Amino acid sequence: MPSHVSIQGFQGSFHEVAARRFFGAQPELLPCATFGAVVAHVVNGTAQAGLMAMENSLAGSILPNYLLLERHPVQVTGEVYLPIHQHLLALPGTTLADVRAVHSHPMALRQCGEFLDRHPHWKLVETADTGHSAQLLAEQRTPGVAVVAGAQAAEQFGLQILAHAIHDDPHNYTRFLVLERAAEVQPDPLADKASLYFCAPHAPGSLATVLARVAGHGLNLSKLQSGPRPGQPWHYGFHADVEFAALAQLEALLLNLAPVTDELRVLGTYRRGSMAEAMGEGVEADLLWRAKQSGARQSVL
Repeated sequence: MPSHVSIQGFQGSFHEVAARRFFGAQPELLPCATFGAVVAHVVNGTAQAGLMAMENSLAGSILPNYLLLERHPVQVTGEVYLPIHQHLLALPGTTLADVRAVHSHPMALRQCGEFLDRHPHWKLVETADTGHSAQLLAEQRTPGVAVVAGAQAAEQFGLQILAHAIHDDPHNYTRFLVLERAAEVQPDPLADKASLYFCAPHAPGSLATVLARVAGHGLNLSKLQSGPRPGQPWHYGFHADVEFAALAQLEALLLNLAPVTDELRVLGTYRRGSMAEAMGEGVEADLLWRAKQSGARQSVL
C-alpha cells in the first residue's frame, strides 16, 4: 500500500473520492492543480502512486492525459469507475435568481451543458477543480456565485445544493487510471486488461490490419483513442485498451501486432475496474435522492 498518492484536485473533488475508493483511508493524498503535477510526483518518487481521470461518459476523453502516459516513465496499474452526480452549489440562502456566475472545472461544465444553457445570462468560469471551487466559495463568500460540484463538496464546505443532478444524462461516469513509476511496477498475475500505445504505418489499410489482428485473437477492444505524433504532422498514434482472460493471450497478441506496427508499447497491465458496481452505486444514489425529494415534498404538505 503506497504511503502517498498524488491526485488532480483538492478536498471535496471526485479525484479524492476515487482515490479513497481504490486505496482506502490510509495513504496521504497529495493534491495537485494539474495532471502534469500528478505524474511528476510519481516520476520523482514523492508519491508511490497517482490517480488521474482519463475519460467521462458524457464529456469524452481528456486528451492531454494520454500524452502524459506516452511521454513519461509511468505504468498503469489499476482503474476506477465512479458515478458522477453534479449539483449546483451556492451559499446558504441563495436562490437561482441570485446567481450571476458559475465556477467549475471545464469537464464538469461540459457535463452540465443543457442545464447551463437554460441560463444564458450566467457567466461560466473555468477553474482547476470542482472541490477547490466549492472551498473558495465557502471561504470568500462571493455573492452571486455558484459552483458545479459533487454532494461531498457541499457537505464538507457547508454549501447549499441549489439544483440537484444537473448533468445532462443520469448515466454519468468517469474512468480514472492508477499510475506507478515504471521501474518499480511488479507484474500482476491476475491482470485481465492492458493499455497499449501503437503507431501504424502511414499507408492505406494499416489501422484496419491492426484491428483485424486484435479481432482474430477474440479479444475485446474496449477503447481506441487517436492522438497526433509530435514532429510528424497529420500522423497519429493510437491508445488501445484490450481485455483478456489470461496473460498468455496478451503475449500472443503482441507478437502478432509487432510486424504490422511501427511502434508498440504496453503502458500497463492491470485488473479491470467494475463498471457494474459503479452503475449500481449510481442507481442507488439516484433512488436515495428521489426518496429525499419525495420526503421533503410530503413534509411541506
